[in-house]
Amino acid sequence: MKKSILILFLLSLCISCSSSKNSEEFINKAEGRYLFNANEVLEVYFKEQELYVKWRGRDDIKPLKVSEKSFYMKEMNEKMIFITEPTIQIKLAEKTEHKGVKYHFKKMAANEKTPHEYFANKEYKKALEGYLKIKTQDSLNPVIREYEINGIGYSYLREKEFEKAIEIFKINTVLHSNSSNTFDSLAEAYLSTKDTTNAIVNYKKALSINSENKGALRSLKKITK
Repeated sequence: MKKSILILFLLSLCISCSSSKNSEEFINKAEGRYLFNANEVLEVYFKEQELYVKWRGRDDIKPLKVSEKSFYMKEMNEKMIFITEPTIQIKLAEKTEHKGVKYHFKKMAANEKTPHEYFANKEYKKALEGYLKIKTQDSLNPVIREYEINGIGYSYLREKEFEKAIEIFKINTVLHSNSSNTFDSLAEAYLSTKDTTNAIVNYKKALSINSENKGALRSLKKITK
């Protein structure tokens, strides 16, 4: 009796292990990078035919396989469903928390990057092009909010990564060219590198947009006295 139970247990264990495996056809279609949002990537890869995910700093997320094309990812608290026709994409199963709202993550082309990735590689022109594309498609996208980008710039300043701070502030001045604050921030970044010439140019630009920008007035007066 005990031997039979052991055999059944081992058999069920084998079935359980094999069920987490995926077909070569599915692997070939599903493996790759997906656009989680306009500036964030979710990457799907396979080890020994089992699906894994790289997302938000985690490289070893292993979702639970629910069916041939659906997986539950506890880190997201969502069931991901892979749609392979007509084009490969991931959709989230509908649930009460986002009932009526559809989430689809398209698979990215092999050479496709997000603005954040271009920026991290110091491809600043391509990063700007990416941000401008987002603005054209959705001017209210959180990724291009003025204060969000400004916050990134000041994070770089605190870390003394002055080149990145200047470049992200430059991008913000293009995205929000009517904002006095964006030019004020760029001027501050230049001043941090003792580039008073460019600091003055941008403080003056900030004041041309808003003559009552007290921070710009104070800083400009200080460096030109």
